[in-house]
Amino acid sequence: MLKFFAVRSNSLTGFPSRISSFLALTKPRVVSLIVFTAVIGMLLATPGMVPLQLLLAGTAGIALVAGAAAAMNCLVEQKIDARMQRTSWRPLPRGELTPMQTVVFAGAVGGFGLWVLLHFVNALTMWLTLATFVGYAVVYTVILKPLTPQNIVIGGASGAMPPVLGWAAVTGEVTTEAMLLFLIIFAWTPPHFWALALYRTDDYARAGVPMLPVTHGKDYTKLQVLLYTLILFGVSLLPYAVRMSGYLYLAAAIVLGLVYIGYAVRIYVAYSDRLARSCFRYSIVYLSALFAALLADHYLA
Repeated sequence: MLKFFAVRSNSLTGFPSRISSFLALTKPRVVSLIVFTAVIGMLLATPGMVPLQLLLAGTAGIALVAGAAAAMNCLVEQKIDARMQRTSWRPLPRGELTPMQTVVFAGAVGGFGLWVLLHFVNALTMWLTLATFVGYAVVYTVILKPLTPQNIVIGGASGAMPPVLGWAAVTGEVTTEAMLLFLIIFAWTPPHFWALALYRTDDYARAGVPMLPVTHGKDYTKLQVLLYTLILFGVSLLPYAVRMSGYLYLAAAIVLGLVYIGYAVRIYVAYSDRLARSCFRYSIVYLSALFAALLADHYLA
């Protein structure tokens, strides 16, 4: 087993590099946002404090399975990644890891994560997390992404699950409030990824991925970014509408949403790749700040 994971030269100096390659498979920046929203879901699920063991086990289990799903995504898309400037640096296209190593790594990490959730959290969270893994690694990556420009819309359901997983970890059920958190991320996903696709259109076209600006053109995609951003703004107000949150969250949602709409309008009327890149970056700030505002409202308001 040690030989399986060792560098070809068996030198100790290569071991940190190999660890770095396995870590890169898990897409740490993406997983960090997943874990963040899952933890927010846990904290929002109870008026008091979440028991430390449950918080740690839930966070670790969800993070491990998310990392395993990311690794499987890298495995399936290694040829696509090799053709795209944005992803050509990943370990598989560069030959730093083999497909078999990736499968073993993903199986071990994901399996351990599911075991942690089953034994230290609850069975519902484990099954929901497994379903999310299948939704992302199989339904989205294998089926939807290469077949339809609506891959982000449909496949976004998997990406929207983390706060639901967190909520289920604490309460053992999925409630209306948890589904509102799901809807926010579900509505956020299309404008977030289509902003990226707009300034990476040539990359996706070269790789043969039917992203919306490749199949329907940039003008149509810009309109969809604007429309989905407006939908997101409305959805983001629902926690206040159902009394899940108060005025602190409402104010944050309005301000953050208006800034996002401003980006979307500017993309629609005066597009530039630089603007689309700024919009993509802001979308990450937006989601993080929106969920942070939910948490602050929960404990302070």
